[in-house]
Amino acid sequence: MFGVLIALVSGALMSIQGVFNTQVTKQAGLWVSTGWVQITAFLVCVAAWLFTGRPAVSALFQTDPKYMLLGGVIGAFITVTVIQSMSSLGPARAVMLIVIAQLLVAYLIELSGVFGVERQPFEWRKMVGMALAIVGVVIFKW
Repeated sequence: MFGVLIALVSGALMSIQGVFNTQVTKQAGLWVSTGWVQITAFLVCVAAWLFTGRPAVSALFQTDPKYMLLGGVIGAFITVTVIQSMSSLGPARAVMLIVIAQLLVAYLIELSGVFGVERQPFEWRKMVGMALAIVGVVIFKW
């Protein structure tokens, strides 16, 4: 149950953040806004690290495989693409498409077992669920 609640909070926060970032971008520009998001996120993480314990930062560089350290780079592009999609589609449409893309890519990762994720068997009901989500977007847009 805790995981469900955290996932719901995460989705809500991502939608709110996308709207905030889109509004800041209108006034400050895309890369300035994206940089602000990343810098403030870094500062929050440093503060949390100071108050919740201090595991060695050097442990980060023991990560294997090294490409797993690209999460922050991906995060910058996530911020940019969320801003641009919300600006052109509006928050509701953009978030629906973002969630469907997340679901599809996550399922493909599970099916293929890449990035250290345990491989899962194909299930038709998950594909039907994906198709229903896509139909929902079409209905919402219509």
